[in-house]
Amino acid sequence: MPKDIFNFKLGSIVVARVNIVAFQGVDVCPVDVQVQIANGMPAFTIVGLPDKAVGESKERVRAALHALGLSIPAKRLTVNLAPADLAKEGSHYDLPIALGLLAAMEVLPLDAIADCVVLGELSLDGSIRAVAGVLPAAIHAVANDHRLICPGACGAEAAWAGEGLDILAPRDLLQIINHIKGVQILSRPVAGVREAANFNPGPDLAHVKGQETARRALEITAAGGHNLLMCGPPGSGKSLLAACLPGILPPLSPAEALSTSMIHSLAGTLPEGGLLTRRPFRDPHHSASQPALIGGGSKAKPGEISLAHNGVLFLDELPEFARATLESLRQPLETGKALIARVNHHVTYPARFQLVAAMNPCRCGYLGDPSRECTKAPRCAGDYQAKISGPLLDRFDLQVDVPPVSIADLQGPAVGESSSVVLARVMRARAMQDARNKDGGGAGLNAHLTGQQTEDLIEVTPEAKALLGKAAESLKLSARSYHRILRTARTIADLAGEAGPVAGGTMAEALSYRHNWT
Repeated sequence: MPKDIFNFKLGSIVVARVNIVAFQGVDVCPVDVQVQIANGMPAFTIVGLPDKAVGESKERVRAALHALGLSIPAKRLTVNLAPADLAKEGSHYDLPIALGLLAAMEVLPLDAIADCVVLGELSLDGSIRAVAGVLPAAIHAVANDHRLICPGACGAEAAWAGEGLDILAPRDLLQIINHIKGVQILSRPVAGVREAANFNPGPDLAHVKGQETARRALEITAAGGHNLLMCGPPGSGKSLLAACLPGILPPLSPAEALSTSMIHSLAGTLPEGGLLTRRPFRDPHHSASQPALIGGGSKAKPGEISLAHNGVLFLDELPEFARATLESLRQPLETGKALIARVNHHVTYPARFQLVAAMNPCRCGYLGDPSRECTKAPRCAGDYQAKISGPLLDRFDLQVDVPPVSIADLQGPAVGESSSVVLARVMRARAMQDARNKDGGGAGLNAHLTGQQTEDLIEVTPEAKALLGKAAESLKLSARSYHRILRTARTIADLAGEAGPVAGGTMAEALSYRHNWT
């Protein structure tokens, strides 16, 4: 009897066991792949709630073994995926099933893969294809003191889980067999940073002509992690300004990079051989459905708001999105999480993102221009802007008008600061708020403070407090708007390097970014 309790023989019945994982959101659930070869009519059965892709694994495994010159025994083969009440989805079950079958056939020692987490998809020629979710699986393997066997194309991704993780990243089935038998040695893959080299920061702010107010609002947005809504006619530069935002955002911290990359790994959008080091910038089309934006579908995949975690979600032509789709953003904007509840799935994805949106003032886009506005003005503007509900509008910290660029500005030279200059100022402001807020028990960025943390950590002068109180009464501000103005004012002070209480002038500037176009 082998010492390994995970594999055993009983009479003429051989059972091999392999560790693998299933994914429920960003949570990893361990799955036990049990392969049994017994006497009886030849059959190959997979049980344990497999989906179509898992059920088809037997044909890929059969063909991959045939490519190596091996034949499946003419016996009764049963593969059980335990626990049986957990749905199994994806093609990453191919490799563990194949290795379990090889162990049951005594091609490999029964205890050779007992302490490994295995995942990978097999091609018919025996090569191993990349699969989604390798990074979360690698972190799970580290936490449970296991080794990891994954596709060669995913080895650099898995290496980010830690230096102590023993990783085997074969390119084909023959390589892993030879390694286990000692014929060939597979070296540990090296963590890659390919994504950072390919990062495109977008246009430089120095190329934006005019729009001083919008540029200032964009800088405040970047410094404090705030939400921004820009309203202006077509061609005024709203999309250009939004595209400049990635260039003035600091890189992800190591913890942020890991959490963001885990989501992209599950979605299959993580660059091969790399880790996300720059903040995501997602800009879905306004025809995007609610599941595409929030997440969901038959397999409860992460949506755009989760793919924008620790980054920016840009919604251009905001009123053109479906009303239900926009309203579904309200809860994630407050909680930083996307909760997907379905009959067969109940998962939660992180969704701490900055919402930046752009819109025209009306359907024709030329409200206020007597020579170009439509005959329904100003009623058309009210109808068009009413597509955005008050509660959603209330969640934008900064709401700015973006007027048309004058011909003089277009024909003159660009005189604004470059993105690199603004980025340096943004990073200094973020360092100030990170030190202050974390020392006070709050989140790093001002925009992420709770209502109580806002009142505890943000001090204001009597003048600023009186000004905010008067504005709250005259504008009928909600408690949410009140706290968002406080956070915006604190960010403005941080950009100026002012560590003391928020002054009246700073509060006045924060109030100037609150509008109600409806």
